[in-house]
Amino acid sequence: MTEGATSTERDEIRGVRRGSAPVPLSVLDLATVGAGHTAGDALRNTVRLARRAEERGYHRFWVAEHHSMPGVASSSPAVILARLTAHTEHIRLGSGGVMLPNHPPLVIAEQFGTLEALAPGRIDLGLGRAPGSDSATAAALRRGRADGADEFPSQLAELVRFLDDDFPDGHPYSRIHSVPGPVQGSAPGGVQSPARPPVWLLGSSGFSAELAGRMGLPFAFAHHFSAANTVPALDLYRASFRPSEVLDEPYALIGVSALAADDAAAAHAQVLSGALTMIRLRTGRPGLVPTAEEAAAYPFSPVERDFVDGWLANVVYGTPETVTKGLDELVERTGAQELMITANAHSPEARLRSYELIADAYALTR
Repeated sequence: MTEGATSTERDEIRGVRRGSAPVPLSVLDLATVGAGHTAGDALRNTVRLARRAEERGYHRFWVAEHHSMPGVASSSPAVILARLTAHTEHIRLGSGGVMLPNHPPLVIAEQFGTLEALAPGRIDLGLGRAPGSDSATAAALRRGRADGADEFPSQLAELVRFLDDDFPDGHPYSRIHSVPGPVQGSAPGGVQSPARPPVWLLGSSGFSAELAGRMGLPFAFAHHFSAANTVPALDLYRASFRPSEVLDEPYALIGVSALAADDAAAAHAQVLSGALTMIRLRTGRPGLVPTAEEAAAYPFSPVERDFVDGWLANVVYGTPETVTKGLDELVERTGAQELMITANAHSPEARLRSYELIADAYALTR
């Protein structure tokens, strides 16, 4: 992938086990906008959560790209991450992920080169190929650009070339430099910054799993909304893996929806609001995340109740003991090298409390 890959870069990909957790634990935040709150409130809570995650020993803090969803304020990961670099000191920050087909590769290289300059050695570039929204929004974002699966590998290859500044002589882009970033050849001043963020591939099916394996890249799977595909995708990733200058062996992270509370009833009340949010999203009625009280009073139809039961079956929730047991079992079943926890609930206090309870249960330390 990159001629300049170093042991430091490889270490940046691999997490460091802390406390009694079976693998490193990280955080995925969607800047959730709950009913009665604003997007500004949600973004301030994201900053607050990132600082607390750093204090409590979580390894990474990623934000995701979503569009045209009133209940999700993370439409621009690079902007949010720039804010987080100024409010954290140690925790790794990254995108979970940036949707590559939505953007010209040079723009992404420039944005994440800027982030790397702001927080050297702390930035991860996670890439996905979905639009992060509905088809109409995707069309508005991509302005007619091709978005088929067959285009993603070539877009990825172009992005990596910009990140490494190594287009071959004679290529139309050989005289273009992504700045900040490594500037090679005859550029004035020589190399500006040899470091660049590790690239991760994200996915919820086998396509990105196989591509990540063939390229020798770390892979992050969205178990939290595609649980049935988790084990098959990870098996495909490992079977396809070819050692690279970045990784000698596969490194798989899975995103998992988990919420701990002081008692099981409180945890269920919070995750039910997340389930209602998903029902509304899947039926074309996206909105703000409802309160636990609204979710408890909602008249679920039999079909909706079946959806809720299926959705919650893949959420790890309850007391800290229940949650840690569920996370341990998930690691054992999937063989994941890292867990990235997302807590979908209306209350920012409940989400913050959940991460603290999990950290306490595993005795995480920074």
